[in-house]
Amino acid sequence: MKFLRVGAPGLERPAVLGPDGAVHDLSSITADLDGAFLAGDGIARARAALAAGGLPPIAEPGRIGAALARPGKVVCVGLNYLDHAAETGAEVPAEPIVFMKDPGTVIGPDDEVLIPRDSHKTDWEVELAVVIGARARYLESDAEAEACIAGYTISNDVSEREFQLERGGQWDKGKSCETFNPLGPWFVTADEVADPQALDLRLWVNGVIRQDGSTAKMIFGVRHLVRYLSRFMVLEPGDVINTGTPAGVALGLPGTPYLRAGDVVEVEISGPGGSFGRQRQRIGQA
Repeated sequence: MKFLRVGAPGLERPAVLGPDGAVHDLSSITADLDGAFLAGDGIARARAALAAGGLPPIAEPGRIGAALARPGKVVCVGLNYLDHAAETGAEVPAEPIVFMKDPGTVIGPDDEVLIPRDSHKTDWEVELAVVIGARARYLESDAEAEACIAGYTISNDVSEREFQLERGGQWDKGKSCETFNPLGPWFVTADEVADPQALDLRLWVNGVIRQDGSTAKMIFGVRHLVRYLSRFMVLEPGDVINTGTPAGVALGLPGTPYLRAGDVVEVEISGPGGSFGRQRQRIGQA
C-alpha cells in the first residue's frame, strides 16, 4: 500500500493510493499518518477498509504533503555508500556514522526548498528513508529489525556543506535548516518492497542527472542500520531513518555546482514492487 497526505500546509488529511490510481480519504480511520496510526495497527485497518470499499475517493487531492506528519525524530546515516565516501575523500567507516536532523525540516515532496541566509554551499542528497512502525529497542537480529519497519519513502537530505564541515561542532547545523528534508510523495509499506537493497536512486538538477545509484552499494544495509541504531536509542513508531546517499552530490562534483535560487531538483526511487514516486522542488532563498 501507498500512504500519503494531501492538502495545504498544516491542513493535510491522510490518504491511501488505491490500485486504480485514485486517492482515497483515510480520515475515518485516523486523523493523520503518524506514530499513533502506525502503532495502532493502522496499516491493517486501512487495508481492510479499502478492500471493503469504505474509503471515499478524493476528487481533487491538490498539494501532496510530507509522507508522514512531523516525525518524532529523523536519524541520519552519513557516508553509507562506497562511492560517496570516495568522492568526498573520506575513509570507509567501520561503523555507521550517525547524526540527527531537526524533524521540523520535513516538508512536502514538491514544496519550495530555501537556501539559508549566508549560504554558498547548499547541496542535494537523494536517500531511501525508513519509516519505523514498531518500537525498536536492543534488537538482536535482522529479522527483528525487519519487523519494526512500516515502510519506505524518498528523502532529499538537503545539506549546507560550509555549515556542516567548516563552521565547527557537529554536522547537525548543516543539516537542520528550514525545509531541508522533503519527504514523500508517499510511503510504500514494507510488504511491497521485497528487497530494500535492490532499489535505484536518481536525482536531477535543472534536468541534468547528478545522482544515479543503487541501495545495493550501501555499506550498511537497512536491516543492519535499524538493529544498530536500536542499541544506541529507542526507535519509536513514526520515526524516520535517512539511510545515506550515493555519489553525485555537488560537494564531490567538478566545480562544486551548489544549488542557487531558481534551480529545480527532481528526485525518484524505484525498483522491484514499483515506484516510490517522484519529488520536484524549486529552490528559493530564505
